[in-house]
Amino acid sequence: MLDFSPNPVAIQLGPVPIYWYGIGYAVGLAAAYLLLTRLAKRAGEDPDLVGNGMIVVALAALVGGRAYHVIDQWALYKDDLLKIVLPPYTGLGVYGGIFTGLLAVIWYTRRHHVSFWRWADIVAPALFLMQAIARWGNFFNQELYGTPTTLPWGIRIDCAHRLQDVYPCSTFPLETTLFHPLFLYESISGLLGMVFLLWLGSRFRSRLRPGDLGLVFFIWYGVVRFGLETLRSDNWTFFGVPTAQLVSILFAGTALIALLYRHRPGHPTRDPLPARPGEATWGALPADDWHSRPIDEPWANLPPAPAEPADAEDPGPVASMGHDPDRPLD
Repeated sequence: MLDFSPNPVAIQLGPVPIYWYGIGYAVGLAAAYLLLTRLAKRAGEDPDLVGNGMIVVALAALVGGRAYHVIDQWALYKDDLLKIVLPPYTGLGVYGGIFTGLLAVIWYTRRHHVSFWRWADIVAPALFLMQAIARWGNFFNQELYGTPTTLPWGIRIDCAHRLQDVYPCSTFPLETTLFHPLFLYESISGLLGMVFLLWLGSRFRSRLRPGDLGLVFFIWYGVVRFGLETLRSDNWTFFGVPTAQLVSILFAGTALIALLYRHRPGHPTRDPLPARPGEATWGALPADDWHSRPIDEPWANLPPAPAEPADAEDPGPVASMGHDPDRPLD
């Protein structure tokens, strides 16, 4: 149990507070950058594209994530609209950031004439890693918590940070009430998702198509988010249904259908090659017809095929005609 009230401010530099929430996202972005550059090189892509690409995608995700959060928590901003654009920006909606970030990735890959699908595979594990780190900012803000629980890893939420019409301290005493740490569940899910995608990209190269890992990301996150929304009470709803659950169904369902469609029997497999096929050791194999022939290229990162047994000694043309070589010719 995390039995203390965290301070959202990490450092106070004169009049400027440095929040743990911002530090979490900064550390998450740095970790994602390191993973992206490493995976880009292993996937046979140009790692030099990562730096500028991250700036473009991060800015787009910030705008989309902020917009989603403001709509979700409109009651907090309707009386003071300046809070929407002024720091410290302590609220971002993941689905809004994913949507605008995805549009930015599509634009950036088209601009540089590289495969969107292959870069989607590279970005997916890094997204999981960034989420796993950045979600701890919600802990310091005492947000993203669920229903009361008696589980040993429950967290305390100060009265000022609670939904007063749902969990008032008069009904749920501060000293005895714990809540589900939804931020922790998402953080753990992010770590597990990253490990799973890295393993898939290394272990099942011959069965993957470019973009499969990106689609698995949407399925994984959609399923996890759908489940976690059942533990929240401050949901943004649409006709009584949490909007995040509807978006989760849309994202996960679309990704699953696309994954099955792309692997249907008889589907053409002329996938785009990586920028540097000879250096690719992770991700989908750069082969047009990997379903129909063995892959023995050195870049395939597969064990070598067993050597064929040496042919028996050639008996010569005489024996091949059925003549006994030990019998003298007439």
